[in-house]
Amino acid sequence: QVMLVESGGGVVQPGGSLRLSCAASGFTFSTTVMRWARQAPGKGFEWISDITPDGNAYYEDSVRGRFTISRDNAKNSLYLQMNSLKFEDTAVYYCSTGIQRGQGTQVTVSS
Repeated sequence: QVMLVESGGGVVQPGGSLRLSCAASGFTFSTTVMRWARQAPGKGFEWISDITPDGNAYYEDSVRGRFTISRDNAKNSLYLQMNSLKFEDTAVYYCSTGIQRGQGTQVTVSS
């Protein structure tokens, strides 16, 4: 049974940073392309970033240069370091295999 559990969300001021984590189980994490996506209030899901098993990373334009995706295959864990956060980054952030996703973690950027 695939399980993805996100953590690390919270409330942060504009310009601040957060680090999201995702604990994965129930599948072969080390050979799976992993993804972060988000859903802002009243909007659809938005792809943010992918990382290949060997660490090649890809980013959506609005987060490139501010967000960094990483993984630890030994710990079956996925991460998203978010810097220079903006109001428009407010959303529920999801860890995903591309097919299944976790329950999400709320990120709120507010002054």
